[in-house]
Amino acid sequence: MSSKKITLMLNGKIFTLDTDPNIPILWVIRDMLGMTGTKYGCGAGLCGACTVHIEGKPARACLTSVAQAQGKHVTTIEALEFEGLKEAWNTHNVPQCGYCQSGQLMSAAALLASNATPTDADIDTAMSGNICRCGTYTRIKAAIQSVAKKRAEK
Repeated sequence: MSSKKITLMLNGKIFTLDTDPNIPILWVIRDMLGMTGTKYGCGAGLCGACTVHIEGKPARACLTSVAQAQGKHVTTIEALEFEGLKEAWNTHNVPQCGYCQSGQLMSAAALLASNATPTDADIDTAMSGNICRCGTYTRIKAAIQSVAKKRAEK
């Protein structure tokens, strides 16, 4: 493992790290910076538990190297500010075990940021990479729809 100085913009703060540039950003976020909201799920980019935003777009932190994230704005669940989304999650009783929820919320926030009035098909497409072992997909969709509806009424 060769170390290199890497500058990372995470949740509005700049971090300079001495690390292997090929290490997945997931491990930098969790193990080096102590932010444990981003979860390790499958390690292969299939489950979505590790979803973060890079330049506002959802990305799998288990597949994205810290070098790929360097110089880009990275946002984790700890800094997610999306009015009404977390409240809708609670209102619709989305979380059960809760393990996938940070990734689900990050994907939902990215969807709503890019599409204020998503159709059912839009939601299905945007959320398709996020697996919920508890099967709360209908509640997730209802929560996203309720946020979109509230935003449309404003």
